[in-house]
Amino acid sequence: MTHQVHIIGGGLAGSEAAWQLAQRGVKVRLSEMRGSGQGHTDAHQTDGLAELVCSNSFRSDDDTKNAVGLLHHEMRRLDSLVMAAGEKARVPAGSAMAVDRDVFSAEVEKALSEHPNIEVVRELVEELPGEGMTIVATGPLTAASLAQSIVKATGEDRLAFFDAIAPIVYRDSIDMDVCWIQSRWNKRTDASNEDGDYINCPMTKEQYLAFHQGLLDAEKGEFKDWEADTPYFDGCMPIEVMAERGVETLRYGPMKGVGLDNPHDRTEEHPQGRWPYAVVQLRQDNKLGTLWNMVGFQTKMKYGAQVELFRTIPGLENAEFARLGGMHRNTFINSPMLLDRQLRLKSAPHIRFAGQISGCEGYVESSAVGLLAGLMAACELRGESWTGPPATSAMGALLSHITGDAEASSYQPMNVNFGLFPTLEKVPKKQRKEAYTERGKADFGEWLAGLESVPA
Repeated sequence: MTHQVHIIGGGLAGSEAAWQLAQRGVKVRLSEMRGSGQGHTDAHQTDGLAELVCSNSFRSDDDTKNAVGLLHHEMRRLDSLVMAAGEKARVPAGSAMAVDRDVFSAEVEKALSEHPNIEVVRELVEELPGEGMTIVATGPLTAASLAQSIVKATGEDRLAFFDAIAPIVYRDSIDMDVCWIQSRWNKRTDASNEDGDYINCPMTKEQYLAFHQGLLDAEKGEFKDWEADTPYFDGCMPIEVMAERGVETLRYGPMKGVGLDNPHDRTEEHPQGRWPYAVVQLRQDNKLGTLWNMVGFQTKMKYGAQVELFRTIPGLENAEFARLGGMHRNTFINSPMLLDRQLRLKSAPHIRFAGQISGCEGYVESSAVGLLAGLMAACELRGESWTGPPATSAMGALLSHITGDAEASSYQPMNVNFGLFPTLEKVPKKQRKEAYTERGKADFGEWLAGLESVPA
């Protein structure tokens, strides 16, 4: 099949870009190095397209007062493949959207492989193409040879940070005589999920302090010379690094016990159960409910140290791990300096960048930027001018941050958040989240109406 657009990278951004182009009649070649016999990464476990290598959560699905929930809403309105596959693979996660990672990847791969306008090719692309419309969506684990080609083309040093992977525990190895199932403040995904979406492992003050010290003392993996000065991203901070910031840091972060009533610790004053001093939460990781991941427990600790320490957590004394925590280095470019407002490389405008390599952070954000790159490329192929989504929308705010509104000298990966949106004037603080989403939906709807008036 002769292609009109070459997409390099079959992760979430590349998969979404391919889908959007193909749905508009564009012929796409989607190159993915995994499965070619030439390329692999230390973080991926399979050769599947759109594999989720860290958490299985797309975060909040609340589109009434949450920025990422608003992004979900906008992507659904644009026929997002990632969001559609996510619905089919969905598992309980309170007000968040979490998926069975294997089902999700399979759904994406099936849709792309069966599309008549998409050719999926397992190959390692080692250099940026010198011509032809291209979208680079190789993500944070770009092959070294291609990364060097990008450095050569941009003239800028790569920026990088560490991203960490949380352990996954087998459900039947968790002691439910100690733990219990409940969502914080009893907020559940739906009414059918009677008890809640999280398994909670309670800790007393003494247990917490001992665990905190264990994090500080545990043997950590060694950094290579080229990794030594790489900063962490705050949204995926290793648990032991958080512990180093102070003894109370974890209790106000992933180990917060507020809003969780321990039924194993009832008193006359607290007939529903007392809040634990600290808690370790696990979230369902697959549809069968056999695998649960430790929320916020990304780590650089060595495997033996992880098993030893995590089995001191009440309820996890006999825990069996389907996967232990790990870390990998993420690579991204200085997009505000290097890309124009249509995600094109200023020095080589036939090339667009999308996804985490452009410096956005998060599964949904990466997918959204891939979606936009696909729309932009389709518009360019039709010879039409591009008008981007309004800055008051989640997509528009994210795009603006990546392509120029962020400070280039200190550019770092960013999740979508209301801090990226134009400031709302004269709106009471308690009403701002609702006001942001209400205005975002309205403005995005107007933009979408104009976009849909253009024939595919």
